[in-house]
Amino acid sequence: MSPRRARLLLALIALGVVAGAVCGWAFGPAMASVAWLGELFLDALKMLIVPLIVAAVVSGVGSLGDVRRLGRLGAVTIGYYAATTALAVLTGLVMVNLIRPGEGVSLEAAAPVAGLAEKAEIGAADILLSLVSPNLVQAAAETQLLPLILFAILLSAALTTLGPKGEHVLAFFDGLNEALMRVVEWIMYLAPAGIFALVAHRLGQAGGGEAFWGQLQAVGLHVVTVLAGLAVHFLVLLALLAFLARRGLGYLATLGRALLTALGTASSSATLPLTMECAREAGVRERPVRFVLPLGSTVNMDGTALYEACAALFIAQAYGIELGLGQQALVFLTATLAAIGAAGIPEAGLVTLVIVLQAVGLPLEGIGLLLAVDWFLDRFRTTVNVWGDAVGAAVVDRLLGGQTAWPPARGTGS
Repeated sequence: MSPRRARLLLALIALGVVAGAVCGWAFGPAMASVAWLGELFLDALKMLIVPLIVAAVVSGVGSLGDVRRLGRLGAVTIGYYAATTALAVLTGLVMVNLIRPGEGVSLEAAAPVAGLAEKAEIGAADILLSLVSPNLVQAAAETQLLPLILFAILLSAALTTLGPKGEHVLAFFDGLNEALMRVVEWIMYLAPAGIFALVAHRLGQAGGGEAFWGQLQAVGLHVVTVLAGLAVHFLVLLALLAFLARRGLGYLATLGRALLTALGTASSSATLPLTMECAREAGVRERPVRFVLPLGSTVNMDGTALYEACAALFIAQAYGIELGLGQQALVFLTATLAAIGAAGIPEAGLVTLVIVLQAVGLPLEGIGLLLAVDWFLDRFRTTVNVWGDAVGAAVVDRLLGGQTAWPPARGTGS
């Protein structure tokens, strides 16, 4: 996409977000009439997730040539993800200890939460088993991306050992990846209207401006705490981008379309096609784009990890339970590991929060205090998730050495 069209589309998407918020606030449930338009846009993006991840990972890993390069690429990527997720959790813990949003909250505001007993039974073994699926077709149908990524890595590694036969298959995935990115460009012309509909309908579902304002007031300090923590971590990532990747606000501006789409859709996976397109436009080379970003959309959940740390301590404060330093350290460890490892579990955000609460013996029913505003905060933590992925791609690109570290990609010259 040309820079001029990209800037125009960014402005239109921003207008769609603002217009959706205004209409949802003013007209409330009446905005259900535009819900279909948002669903159409979201489904069009989701349609591309599975083929795009498989094509991108196979072509990206396969183009490394020597499969031993994958070890260094994977180690740097996972190391970055683990470090930034830990930083996010630490930020959340600091913010919630400073503001103490749970003190004085009425427990009568808690909404009933369905299926807590089943979610409480999910443990570490289930998270590990989610890495491998006995049925890849079922995994694709349920958008369980970790098994697909693992399969794509193994397939591309095998193809690099087959000589000319493997090269033909890798060339196919290269072409498929380029074709899918072209489809992404076409779908993004629907983004302004689609994001308008998504935001307006979701705010309308909350009952419109007056009803939503009442919900915010009930747990207002919790919302302030989470948003402040997400803002701080966003700036921390920007600092890492400057120091480690030698990039600045220009990179943030280029990623603007992806970040606003994440805000509107509340799905880092659905935003992945656009994140990859924007990262390419910002000058990130093909290997980090095709490997780091698909993996990040699945396992790198900085915003989610921060939110879960805030939520756990908020619930403790609301119930009058004082968590000592050791218990908070357990929250830190559990939230960090759960955010990285549980992305393949259905309803991963709620499941990982249950795991964190169980680790320190907090009442699971406390989740009901958060449900009324969870959809609102979800949009902001998803935006931070996507920003963390984008920064990760730039950092890995820089740390692995510029032009000499990446062999020329087939058909790209990068």
